[in-house]
Amino acid sequence: MAEEQNQAATPEQSQEPVFGIEKIYVKDLSLEVPNAPQVFLQREAPQVGIELSNSARMLEDGLFDVAITVTVTSKIEDKTVFLVEVAQAGIFQVRNIPEENLEALLAITCPNILFPYAREAVSDLVVRAGFPPVLLNPINFEALYLQQKQQQEQQQVAGVESATTH
Repeated sequence: MAEEQNQAATPEQSQEPVFGIEKIYVKDLSLEVPNAPQVFLQREAPQVGIELSNSARMLEDGLFDVAITVTVTSKIEDKTVFLVEVAQAGIFQVRNIPEENLEALLAITCPNILFPYAREAVSDLVVRAGFPPVLLNPINFEALYLQQKQQQEQQQVAGVESATTH
């Protein structure tokens, strides 16, 4: 009787949502200090700019490769002090997630897992290059995702309006 209950539960269990981390890895790591050693003699405080992007692609059924790329540029006037680029990636197992939730999972949850690794790599590289650490603030990936979705919707509406006015 207990075996029958276990066998009956197996098909239901296979339909339950699955989310797991298979591997976290550095896809690309780059540091440039083009104006060394003169840049270390500068007394001015540099301007720091940060760019962030993320991408996701299916590797095979149920496995996705998600990457975030963080680029930090530090400049004094028009001279680059340093340029750091870190592409932090992960392979995630995602099964039985409704299609309408999959995009958000890959654009919000996975980058939230990867970002602390990228933040640590950026800070470590900058310190090893002889500069004070760059402490990246937490990123609200949900707000970025919602902003991107809103922009896409506005572009679609604008595209439909321009197509109907011609």
